Amino acid sequence: MTFISDDPSWWPFINGTRLASYFIVAATAGIVYDWALSFGQEVELIWRQHWSLMTVLYLSVRYFGIIYAVINMYRYVMFNTINWVAVAIEVFLCVIMITRLYAMYQKSRTVLIFLVAIFLALLVAAISMPAISMRGGSGEEFVLSGTYQCSIQTEGDGILRHSIAWILVIVWEVLTVCLAVRIAVKHFCELRRQSAGGFIGDCFTVLIKTHLVYFASYLSTSCFEIGFMSPALADLSSGTGIYGGFTEIFLLMHMCVLGPRLILSVRQYHAKLVTDSDAASTMTSIVFERMHVSTSIGVQQT
Repeated sequence: MTFISDDPSWWPFINGTRLASYFIVAATAGIVYDWALSFGQEVELIWRQHWSLMTVLYLSVRYFGIIYAVINMYRYVMFNTINWVAVAIEVFLCVIMITRLYAMYQKSRTVLIFLVAIFLALLVAAISMPAISMRGGSGEEFVLSGTYQCSIQTEGDGILRHSIAWILVIVWEVLTVCLAVRIAVKHFCELRRQSAGGFIGDCFTVLIKTHLVYFASYLSTSCFEIGFMSPALADLSSGTGIYGGFTEIFLLMHMCVLGPRLILSVRQYHAKLVTDSDAASTMTSIVFERMHVSTSIGVQQT
């Protein structure tokens, strides 16, 4: 059913949705621009390299992210599709994080089992709640003062379930960043006692730096998303349109820019290491995606 009205009381809602859409378009343009800037490195470090799990994850996050950003401009028309694409991207990002931590903990099976178990438990809980809301959701078309709008209604406490899902993923992100900081501090202390920095210190610096930036971005995004529990923010107006716009920018940057860079940054460091032969001597063992660095001189790819 289509609702038609020229009532001026709808104008704040129209202004809010229009303002939020400007932010979404700007964020999408930024993502495409970032992809264009890094495409040369992507071809060299991803497409032309031996394919692995991390290659598939990078391409999935990168191009699912671009698809998400584009269809997000039509979010009220493709509401369910957008939500499931976002869920898929988050799953890929979690798998990337598990792989990074597995490598940082020297391929510890205990750490891997622990991370996979926690991830699967949180995944089931985080997906089930928004799935219930989307299954019972409905959309209605509005023609307000000559503009076309869509309103999405979810059954029950849809906003509350959405926020709980975000909180569960925050728990996962806090857990992973704590594990990453713990092992990094341990390695740096060992290197300091041995007075041997070099590769292993630089590699952990790259891993921790990208992890912390990624975590900070996710935390900011989560705070914005949880803010929508407030009824004042859930109902768009000219003021909350700006809030919703910044939420979309943080979300898109987190998933579509910083997510792929979790892998690309390590590939860049590895390429630099191979180029600089002097940096490849006296190394401590560490394994990450396709890179194996032995305790003897040289770098070996597996």
